[in-house]
Amino acid sequence: MPMILLPPSEGKTDAFGDSVLDLATLQFSDLTLRRQKAVSALIAMSQGSRGKARTALGLSLKQDFEIDRNIGLRNLPTGMAYSIYTGVLFDAIGISSLTSAQLKKFESLAFVQSALFGLISVADKIPAYRLSGDTVMPKLPSLTKHWGSACAEILSGVEELIVDLRSGTYVKLGPLPVGSNSVVPKILQKMPVGPPKVISHHNKSTKGYVVRAILESKSKLITAEQLAQIVANMGADVVLHEPVKPGFARILDVVVDVL
Repeated sequence: MPMILLPPSEGKTDAFGDSVLDLATLQFSDLTLRRQKAVSALIAMSQGSRGKARTALGLSLKQDFEIDRNIGLRNLPTGMAYSIYTGVLFDAIGISSLTSAQLKKFESLAFVQSALFGLISVADKIPAYRLSGDTVMPKLPSLTKHWGSACAEILSGVEELIVDLRSGTYVKLGPLPVGSNSVVPKILQKMPVGPPKVISHHNKSTKGYVVRAILESKSKLITAEQLAQIVANMGADVVLHEPVKPGFARILDVVVDVL
């Protein structure tokens, strides 16, 4: 099975139920100690000065509930990660309308690069929290240093195709290893005049549609060329580029109108 790497959503939805966070149950147990340190650092920062916590987390006064949520991380209800992350990209996947087979496929091949938990499966059970990939916490080095090499080591063991849909901030938390079998879709929009341009407004939704197309495809996804065909079948123009340097990821230009 290929591996799809996703960014987390900034906003998150609270879970309901009795299960609480158990870091030992998350995939990639080699990250457990780092997860413990990150959770402890976030709780400690959130328990300190409210003003400093707001600044560090990019919150307003009306968002103090996010700080309270961070303080209670260890006791909050948990849910499947894909039910906690409910931003534009995840909405575009349309998880609630997947067939049981498609949902099982999604749970087996999709992973999220979390600022708090490192690399996790979309099926891992986590609570809602607030922490961005570029946040600086007093009791940790930068999150890039905290997660980068450890998550990159995990990715270095993946022999199948890696489809990297993460944003730049989260790529830094787990860089693709040189020599990996990987492809990075780059979303571009057709312009009335001139060449296509990188877009931001429809970037996340288009990536969600790409994930949905992969889940709906009945053919095995093994190569970057097969991914290009799946995306082309969505109605997008695609151009698959060779790596800029030997061993680096291939780039897949996905040129769309508004999907």
